[in-house]
Amino acid sequence: MFLDRSKRPGDIPPPATPDEVAAGFAVPLLTLVDQDSVEEASAGKGWETGNGHPVMEVASLSYTLWRNPADLDDPVNLAELPDEVRATLDTEPPWPLPPWIVQWRARMRYPLLWEAVRTTHISDGSTWRTPELALVDHVNYIVMNIFRDERVRGEFPGDLFDPVTEACIEHGVPIVIDGVTVPGLRIDTDPHVLGLGADLGDKFLTAVLARRDLPFLRLEFATRRSPAPD
Repeated sequence: MFLDRSKRPGDIPPPATPDEVAAGFAVPLLTLVDQDSVEEASAGKGWETGNGHPVMEVASLSYTLWRNPADLDDPVNLAELPDEVRATLDTEPPWPLPPWIVQWRARMRYPLLWEAVRTTHISDGSTWRTPELALVDHVNYIVMNIFRDERVRGEFPGDLFDPVTEACIEHGVPIVIDGVTVPGLRIDTDPHVLGLGADLGDKFLTAVLARRDLPFLRLEFATRRSPAPD
């Protein structure tokens, strides 16, 4: 999450909620199935345009990970944070914070499955934007941003070494979506993450998850429920 540090916290507008992102997306979003070990944390949206018109839009969901969901106060649930970050979180802010930043600061103490599940919608009928390309892009994007110390050389943004390619993809891998097994895609060659994907016709599912988190997760997916009307 980007914060404009030139403004006082109270002047920074809250980011769009997952419900708001979902409401503004062309197709229903995909998400991890309900499970005690994950809690939806945030959502983001991006798009690509051509000739002034949107041709592709992508929505990503991030989740808080609970390693011991039966006891949220168990220290095993805490993220491994640099000392300076933990010290900042333990220090009372110099001015009142809006509720959404208070919640964001609280979540920073716990592991985040950052942009773990993506829904990609191709709106112009292009055939070159494939689920394979979407999965490769998602895997390399997550590795580039989460595993910078291990995998990125040079000054920011740097160069990712050993990126995955479409040659790394296994086809015909069973993926469960909405309780139904569909033929999917898998990238299981990267040392830091596992990538999964599926072509659902009007949209692509891609999911990229750190290997260290896999023991705590049920790797099944579902259509995200629409928010109840007011």
